[in-house]
Amino acid sequence: MWVFGYGSLVWNPEFPVAERLVARLSGYARTFCMSSVHHRGTPDLPGLVLALDARRGESCTGLALRVEPGHEADTLVRLRERELVSSAYLERRLPLTLADGRAVEAVAYVVDPDHDQYRGALTLEEQARIIADATGGRGPNDEYLYNTSSHLADLGISDPDLDWLSERVRRLRGADGA
Repeated sequence: MWVFGYGSLVWNPEFPVAERLVARLSGYARTFCMSSVHHRGTPDLPGLVLALDARRGESCTGLALRVEPGHEADTLVRLRERELVSSAYLERRLPLTLADGRAVEAVAYVVDPDHDQYRGALTLEEQARIIADATGGRGPNDEYLYNTSSHLADLGISDPDLDWLSERVRRLRGADGA
């Protein structure tokens, strides 16, 4: 069983991984388009988390994680508890192209554009301001951004929007004295 990581699963999968490979998913973009009221924000001050947003002609490069054999059922249970906490994500099995050329099907979590937590129309500046201020049950929203951005960079995965957001949020946090 493969799982596609494009955000926190890249650096914190929380399941036993047998193999990790850079992979590409066509037809989706990685964006901060989902309001977070549990993990990286609260109902009173929502944060933002990354989601796969369906976009024709675009693709998302992330990490394909092959689950250690024998742990598939437990991994699905844990992923569903983590990712489907508010039903803003939809679980899908989607085709990936691995860096070594193999094609595999992976479990992936995509945003439901009809859910009230969908925030697909935010500008990068609006995203930065939300991320700079929010904290949830798993910690500060900016920590999530920085961890994802740095781990993607370590894998050689370029994401100019995340790079811009990281720099902008650091400036905003510095301006606030944080």
